[in-house]
Amino acid sequence: MRRASGVFGLAAAMMILAAPSPARAEGFISPWVGINFGSEPNEGRASFGVTGGYMGAGIIGGEVDLGYSPSFFGEESDFGSNNVLTAMANLIVGIPIGGTHGAGVRPYVTGGIGLIRTSIDGILDLDGISSNDFGYNLGAGVMGYFNSHVGLRGDIRYFRNLQDSSPNDFNLDLGGFHFWRASIGVVFK
Repeated sequence: MRRASGVFGLAAAMMILAAPSPARAEGFISPWVGINFGSEPNEGRASFGVTGGYMGAGIIGGEVDLGYSPSFFGEESDFGSNNVLTAMANLIVGIPIGGTHGAGVRPYVTGGIGLIRTSIDGILDLDGISSNDFGYNLGAGVMGYFNSHVGLRGDIRYFRNLQDSSPNDFNLDLGGFHFWRASIGVVFK
């Protein structure tokens, strides 16, 4: 009996060692800073955020992009407290040049859907407005790795909401709301 269990244990160990190793997703996280442009009130306004995701088999994957732009519509003294928040779930497709381990470069395209939240409070003692709209983003960029775990990431993205907004006290058409964002950050995988 003891001999049979030893043979069974040895056979099980050999099967585990001989089995192909599973494909591993390559996870990443990238805090970034950026600048918004392409829409009159926000020319040159700063933004910051974080993008995290994975690349399955090194080519295709998913990511979540969170961005915050304080004073998006102008200085607080002119426009009250205002900001734009974006939260997007994206598909990402990239080609690893130099492989998925060690130093290398990965150009990519990305796009997805999510939330675009605009908020303006405190203009001329009027009630503020805010809007939570369904929107999309499309972009492209490159991740360049110095080694297997650290690199730089830069991209440019277009954001647009997909909903018409109700009329507001400021006569702002947030239904046609769109802008571009260029960003750069450190990427860890």
